[in-house]
Amino acid sequence: MRVGIVAQKGNSRAAVLADQIRETLPDEVSVRLDDATAERLDLEGRPVDEMDDCDLVVSIGGDGTFLFAARGAGPTPILGVNLGEVGFLNGVAPDDAVETVEAVVAGYRETDTIPSRDVPRLRAEGDGEWSVHPALNEIVVQGPQRGHGEGLDYEVRVDDRTFTAGRGDGVLVSTPTGSTAYNLSEGGPLVHPDADALVVTEMCAAESMPPLVVPGDAAVEIRATGAEFGYVSSDSTRKRFEMPESVRVRADPEPTRIAEPSSDFFEALGKLD
Repeated sequence: MRVGIVAQKGNSRAAVLADQIRETLPDEVSVRLDDATAERLDLEGRPVDEMDDCDLVVSIGGDGTFLFAARGAGPTPILGVNLGEVGFLNGVAPDDAVETVEAVVAGYRETDTIPSRDVPRLRAEGDGEWSVHPALNEIVVQGPQRGHGEGLDYEVRVDDRTFTAGRGDGVLVSTPTGSTAYNLSEGGPLVHPDADALVVTEMCAAESMPPLVVPGDAAVEIRATGAEFGYVSSDSTRKRFEMPESVRVRADPEPTRIAEPSSDFFEALGKLD
């Protein structure tokens, strides 16, 4: 069995916990640390983008670390250890981390399976034959910068039907997982993680429609004009594009798999107060 461990960069507690997990697992388990953590521990590491050949990836940190790990995990289940404040993606407390990982590894070695749930990701593509890495939280289409007098003009179409058009900082398309993140700060609704839906939210528009919840298999197209260039953000990564451009957003065929135990949605919501 191969276990990848991705710890929050610059967090000594995360690095120590990664080392404890590494030392506790049986010798028959091959442990692969991300490059930054391995360097801190004076061990050999590997890029996060190469964690997809593991059987389990353990993320130690906040939701940002989980998103970072998910970029390289591909179809591999991810077990999140929560060192952050809220933890919508990380279901394991630090004090339970070593024991939980041991149990998941033992179960896999016995049954060749890891209990997990699938959560959707979003893919964005442009007319210029480009795409960005799939997003677990959200895709954002925006102008050169945010602020009064900046932004872009846009038309938003859902399954080839016009939803809204106007000018604003940008347009955000969120998964249920991402509804608690950037979408929430832009006035979008909370969506239960089991809902098969996407959320379309305008960002600081001059005149805007309320956020729209659409089916999870809907195709959202954002036609961007009114500026020289803009950006598409996929979670924490960003790509520049030239206008005019049409950005098409829809569910990626390959979801992210979150290993059990996963976070309790309503318990995490309580931490937002």
